[in-house]
Amino acid sequence: MTRIAAVLVRQHMAQAAPPGVGPGDFLEAVAEDTYEIVAGLELVTPVLITSVPGLDDLVWPGTEVIAIAEDEPLKHVLTRLDADQAAVVCADAPDLPPLLIGKLFRELGRAEITICPAENGGAVALACALPAPAWADPDLDAYDVVKELRAQAPGPRRVATTPGWHRLRTPQDVGRLDPGLEGWDNTRALVRAR
Repeated sequence: MTRIAAVLVRQHMAQAAPPGVGPGDFLEAVAEDTYEIVAGLELVTPVLITSVPGLDDLVWPGTEVIAIAEDEPLKHVLTRLDADQAAVVCADAPDLPPLLIGKLFRELGRAEITICPAENGGAVALACALPAPAWADPDLDAYDVVKELRAQAPGPRRVATTPGWHRLRTPQDVGRLDPGLEGWDNTRALVRAR
């Protein structure tokens, strides 16, 4: 079975840059940290999906980079991934524990789509078998994405959830990063330097 873990980078994710940090620099740092998480997973191929040009140098050689429009629906993005299963992880979660991505894939044994919900609404990540279910039109920025997907699904058990995490969507959210957690080195260096 082939699996992809794709980091989704959209321009609006730069809005959480704290004072004194350039939005572009911030977006690059969180995207690189999130990419390092997925690239370190075993039995998973990392991919970068981005509406922001110029991020190719963040990824390891040979990594597929898929350019999308800023507002391109996720259901269209999923059609461009070539694997048996895929997880899409929002780039504004630079300290996401890799274990949570693994749980997304594990839950696919009992559901068609699995969601890692984000605190304060939305989702950190989504996983599904490919091709994605035709009924699903997921929006990871929708406030209650799980409720929306369950309403779209032919049955509520087709959408499962894993433990949630946080995304960096406002400058205040940067304070949620745990200095005790490994990883998020680029974001950490940038935030400390300001």
